[in-house]
Amino acid sequence: MEYSKLYINRIRALCKKRGIAINKLATMSDVKQSTLDNIVRGLTKNPRVKTLHKIALAFNMTLAEFLDFEELNSYSFEDDEEN
Repeated sequence: MEYSKLYINRIRALCKKRGIAINKLATMSDVKQSTLDNIVRGLTKNPRVKTLHKIALAFNMTLAEFLDFEELNSYSFEDDEEN
């Protein structure tokens, strides 16, 4: 799986679990709607840490908690075709 798809899935799963629409997440996180749309549509492959931090805070999580999930933890960069 493509690296960027991991956090896209993470954002979508957390939104679904908490009943939050992407546009609501944009408001809650103070991330521009267009920026968040570009992330979840896969147009932005490498969002800034600051952006991910804001999204994590909107979910009432630390950045570490937001990034601590099985798919990301087991990701192998050796399989990444972009390197």
